[in-house]
Amino acid sequence: MFKNQPKGLYALALANTGERFGYYTMLAILALLMQARFGWNEAAAGQVYAIFLAGVYFMPLLGGWVADKIGYGKCVTVGIGVMFLGYLSLALPAGNGTAAKLVMFGGLALVAIGTGLFKGNLQVLVGNLYDDPKYQAKRDSAFSLFYMAINIGAMFAPSMAKKITEVSLSKAGFVYDAACQDPAYLDALSGAYGLCFGVACVSLVLSIVIYFACRSWFKHADVTAKQAKAASSEAVEELTPKQTRDRLTALFLVFAVVIFFWMAFHQNGSALTFFAKKYTNLTVGGPMRIGFNIWSLALIAASVYSLFSIFQSESRKSKCIASVVTLALWGGAFALFALMPNPVYAQPSDFQQFNPFFVVALTPISMALFGSLAKKGKEPSAPRKIALGMFVAAIGFLIITLASFGLTSPMDLGQSTQSILSPGWLISTYLTLTFAELLLSPMGISFVSKVAPPKYKGIMMGCWFVATAIGNYLSSIPSMLWNRIPLMANWGILIGLCVISGVIMVAMLKKIEAATN
Repeated sequence: MFKNQPKGLYALALANTGERFGYYTMLAILALLMQARFGWNEAAAGQVYAIFLAGVYFMPLLGGWVADKIGYGKCVTVGIGVMFLGYLSLALPAGNGTAAKLVMFGGLALVAIGTGLFKGNLQVLVGNLYDDPKYQAKRDSAFSLFYMAINIGAMFAPSMAKKITEVSLSKAGFVYDAACQDPAYLDALSGAYGLCFGVACVSLVLSIVIYFACRSWFKHADVTAKQAKAASSEAVEELTPKQTRDRLTALFLVFAVVIFFWMAFHQNGSALTFFAKKYTNLTVGGPMRIGFNIWSLALIAASVYSLFSIFQSESRKSKCIASVVTLALWGGAFALFALMPNPVYAQPSDFQQFNPFFVVALTPISMALFGSLAKKGKEPSAPRKIALGMFVAAIGFLIITLASFGLTSPMDLGQSTQSILSPGWLISTYLTLTFAELLLSPMGISFVSKVAPPKYKGIMMGCWFVATAIGNYLSSIPSMLWNRIPLMANWGILIGLCVISGVIMVAMLKKIEAATN
């Protein structure tokens, strides 16, 4: 799994882990902060949330275009600085008036611009490491590992947001209450959420330290096509105009389809969080409460890797060590679980830790499965995995649809809650959506890095994020419909879009694969 990968992969992955930790700490509470600070309803908060996500994923197009001109590393460095200023702005206590709204919008804009300069170009650096013939066969597995590292940061983020919220509310004499509308409580809650942006500032500092401390490991990958051609004494092979057109066509066909995946998937911070707040029983008892202890989850995720090491180690000593480590991790997870109060009181944002946990825990299983298929010459291509991912996403929303049978629609529920559902429904939905994500996202990024014509690498990676941006903006549709249509109709729209997109992708497979072989 980790064997024979260039060490530059680990440096870039860790730098991204720190940045993603701060980003997802902020994202876990962004919609909830807007409701607490400004009194906005789900439609308004969901709209701003979706516009921000669209901006975050649209800006890599600009970042890629700039990087193709001046270099990827320069854009990464500038991007971190701009993001830092954005998070710092959001962390400032500005009240709840017009000035506060302007500060928030300005901070969100800076975060979006900085992410655009940072995110796509960091991934281009990863892809460039695998242009070396020695590593080409490991490109897909490398992006799976890179994606896993991103989700380590994302996994701890909701718990950090929850802890900050609990401590801050406690100092003000309150405990979290999803239904409370008392002005003093809401003021304390919005202040607690504001502190979460400070965490993002600290995580960015850690990212930049890792990036520069290990820069020698990947510096050779920080070259544009123009720079590589100028530095090479040998003739650089270039694509013919037809090859370039065919590759670009294949990429844009994939981009068009994944828009609808991201529209459905990114309900985690809006519709699925509203569902957790309104309909899910946040008092969790019994075995299920282990899912609300981030440290137990972290040990369980780590145990998956040590368990794989037992089978992959080449010496008996290594196998024994891996076995002891696995047992110790399981023991630690159980001990932490045993110390938890019964029941525990969850917050809506807590559910956002399940998706990254599942990504981290399931990545080695996914890699082992596709590695086994590759050895037999049966591994599906990246476009085929993307098509399969769309159908799996539809199944994920089918689960939450089944949970919605008999529930009062949000338009009739108003500001009250109907907290009757087991958390297992949402957890199962996140598990299934994670299967879909592992089939689509890391494979899509790998596909872009492999297929993009050399002189368009930055801008094509940016286009991947533009497709994500459009999907993120469209993710506001369920929020806008939240108080207007029945829950099952809302989920049904997402199921239909996933199925239709999967069918379209299957119909285009031959054309896409022919253009990229």
